[in-house]
Amino acid sequence: MEKRAINPWQWQDQRSYVQAVEVKNPSGTLYVSGQTAINANGISSNENMESQIILALKNLEQVITEAGYEPKGIVRLNIYTTNTEELWPHFNLIQDWVAQHGIRQATTLLEVKSLFETLKVELEATVVK
Repeated sequence: MEKRAINPWQWQDQRSYVQAVEVKNPSGTLYVSGQTAINANGISSNENMESQIILALKNLEQVITEAGYEPKGIVRLNIYTTNTEELWPHFNLIQDWVAQHGIRQATTLLEVKSLFETLKVELEATVVK
């Protein structure tokens, strides 16, 4: 597989994403449903944004690895939140996770009216290998 990041500018580098990702010759593509702060028993978190981001990232990584892929293969990461103002102070958690895994992905961040039950953040990914 070949991945190429397209960045006509440099400002997005500080926000931990790229403008586009081209993939040639992948051996597989994994479309991951939105991962949230739901525990292994199916109970939604009612904790704060920081805790929910941490659990959502953990769940995303678990789905990816159990499917036989690696987080570094993420080419698209969509972030849904019920409150961007509440998310920003903890955005570094996502940025650090992205850097830790050497991910270079296209990203869209959307504030939505609500998510399932008490959830505040949801992470949806496309992964290639």
